[in-house]
Amino acid sequence: MSTPASAPVSPSPSRPRAALAAALVAGALLVSACTPSDGDGPELPGAAGQEREVSFEGGGFTVPGTFTAPSGAGEGSVPGVLIVSGSGPTDRDGNGAARPDANTNLNLARVLSGAGAASLRYDKFGSADPADMSEAEEEALDQPVDPLVFDRQMAAAYTELVSQPEVDPERTVILGHSEGALFALRAHELLDAEPALVLAAPPGTRMLDLIDRQVSEQIRTAEAQGGVGEVTAARMLSDLRAGRAAVRAGGELPESDTTGLFDENSADYLTWIDSFDPVELAEGLPGDTPVLVLWGDQDAQVNEEEVDRLMTGLDGAERVDLSGVDHILREYDDTPGAAALDADRAFSPDVTPALERFLDGLW
Repeated sequence: MSTPASAPVSPSPSRPRAALAAALVAGALLVSACTPSDGDGPELPGAAGQEREVSFEGGGFTVPGTFTAPSGAGEGSVPGVLIVSGSGPTDRDGNGAARPDANTNLNLARVLSGAGAASLRYDKFGSADPADMSEAEEEALDQPVDPLVFDRQMAAAYTELVSQPEVDPERTVILGHSEGALFALRAHELLDAEPALVLAAPPGTRMLDLIDRQVSEQIRTAEAQGGVGEVTAARMLSDLRAGRAAVRAGGELPESDTTGLFDENSADYLTWIDSFDPVELAEGLPGDTPVLVLWGDQDAQVNEEEVDRLMTGLDGAERVDLSGVDHILREYDDTPGAAALDADRAFSPDVTPALERFLDGLW
């Protein structure tokens, strides 16, 4: 039987340090590894297009990325889409330690290429293989990170996108996945531009409330399955609430945190990202901003109630609910024998027509 392909939102911009997250993800991977796989994998969406490696300076660091243009695109001939990754150290393809084969951003780039749009995706700060990191980035990861580095890298990535010869700078989109949607909602504040927005699996509540809900559910599930004892579960839930309260109050973090989510290196980032209410950000968008919201009804990380809440601030936005689709926009089936590994599950075919329809209506 397949298991939900989900992992908790990582609150830390640096390397994963959450003991609870690691334990729960490891358990899911052990079960998933028992699922038969034919090794071929599902058909890839969209079209490969023409890819080239790029790099640019952002937030004081060199940021590597991949630019993809539709085959045969001429100078200034196609719209450009900046893809912004979700939470934690997520690389340009949308992968991290917990989900190394998610490929959310890569699949989106292929869909966009097939729809006639160019895209740029980049390695989020802290996501690269340590062997490939610069000494400056390696050293920075051992210290509390200035959260603004993520804003600056997104702004630099947008500048790199519109500098590509195939891109028409008057036709641009920011596509934010998961936590990346919060950056998309703030794009008009961070850029000298007002791009259209695609919010894929977007949070609809403040980040600490989302983390609290996600991790609480995972603790209770682990307890029900016998993976965590009653006393340990109660302590974790208590520490989770205490950590959230301490971060929001600006007080000292609990000395002993059994969840592994709250430490000095993550506190500044948590305080910063939790300060953004997605509904308030949505209400603050320029009035004529076109917005598409994509959400899978099998998303274990962002639930329907949270997306409903976000929509209250998005007057006139288009929403597409994807049936049988999870947080990374892949098909999910929980019947016995169904594929559990990310690499064995198809990217939702319903993403393509939704994006094509949205892009066609923009210009």
